[in-house]
Amino acid sequence: MIALAFLTFILLAAIALVTIAIRARNMQYWLWGYLTRSKPPKADGPVHVLFCFVDHFEPNWGRVDMETQRRRVDRWCTDYRAMASRHRDADGRMPQHSFFYPEEEYVEEHLDKLAALCADGYGEIEIHLHHDNDTPENFVATMDRFNRLLHEKHGALPRDPATGQLRFAFIHGNWCLDNSRADGRWCGIDNELILLRELGCYADFTLPSAPSDTQTRMSNAIYYATDDPHRCKSHDTGEPMRVGGKPVGDLLIIQGPLGLNWKDRRFGIVPRIENSDVRKGCPPSRTRVDQWVRTGIHVEGRPEWVFVKVHTHGTQERDMDTLLGKPVDDMHAYLESAYNDGRNHVLHYVTAREMYNIAKAAEAGMTGDPGLYRDFELAKPGKSQPVDSVGTDPVGESQIAAG
Repeated sequence: MIALAFLTFILLAAIALVTIAIRARNMQYWLWGYLTRSKPPKADGPVHVLFCFVDHFEPNWGRVDMETQRRRVDRWCTDYRAMASRHRDADGRMPQHSFFYPEEEYVEEHLDKLAALCADGYGEIEIHLHHDNDTPENFVATMDRFNRLLHEKHGALPRDPATGQLRFAFIHGNWCLDNSRADGRWCGIDNELILLRELGCYADFTLPSAPSDTQTRMSNAIYYATDDPHRCKSHDTGEPMRVGGKPVGDLLIIQGPLGLNWKDRRFGIVPRIENSDVRKGCPPSRTRVDQWVRTGIHVEGRPEWVFVKVHTHGTQERDMDTLLGKPVDDMHAYLESAYNDGRNHVLHYVTAREMYNIAKAAEAGMTGDPGLYRDFELAKPGKSQPVDSVGTDPVGESQIAAG
């Protein structure tokens, strides 16, 4: 009887410790969905790996002086060019870097340098925003102004071919899309998904955000989220994108891999959270690359097109040797050797826009080589004039008034 009581005590203590550990890292939001997620179906023929690197690119991180900001941007424009030039995917494309630039850190010369890098074929510029206690009216006015500025002054962002509206990908600062932080900080808007749709956002690339409490229950997915303007975190769940399906709701969410890394355990026992973050403290090892691909994020019905989106904060000095040096250089070399043999795997380096276009091509039922669909819906960005002939104000004052 004493032995049974002792064993019961040990079991309850173990359960309590596991519960504490789970909650300490906010895993209660996503762990059950991850553990019960169906294994990706086996693909017929080669698996096409669509690799997208998105960057919360913040030159003024830490509120530094202008000379420090310049050094950060200049190093990226020099060292990334040198590193990426050594690599090619199955289509002959270099690694593509998607620079999500924060509106509140706008400096013309920084964007001019990034635009020149992108014009030479190294990536594209998208939108990042940090805000707190915001209002719908201010958010729409801010985003509208920044959209126009990026396009008209720096040749970023494509126009919708039908309406002429500027289109963009979005990453929310501090992970707090749709006011998703538990304490309500770093956003303030419960109808943010609706506003983003109206402004021309074609997809959100914020997630995964674990171990933040902003992480959604839905993980490892490409899905449509419908906004409830009276509550926060409406993108917690949604409708998976699927072959033959139609857009629903307000915003497409394209997530990166999230899970447990059992091959790189803390103290050799506790699995680390794999949240597709790349930096000095979590370099892109071969085991991580393998896990990203095995996660098998795809448009339902097209498992042979695997979407791998990883992220970083590229301007932090402590991480630049990783991002611009040997670790990421080796990552690309491994991708090109292990996932580009033409028989089992075919590698495609894509921007955020291209990843979206390929997802839309899958939804439309396209098959075969996804590299053919990089510009399926939205063409490459470039300076252009508004499309007045369709009678549409691309990002109109009516949207600001309706915010």
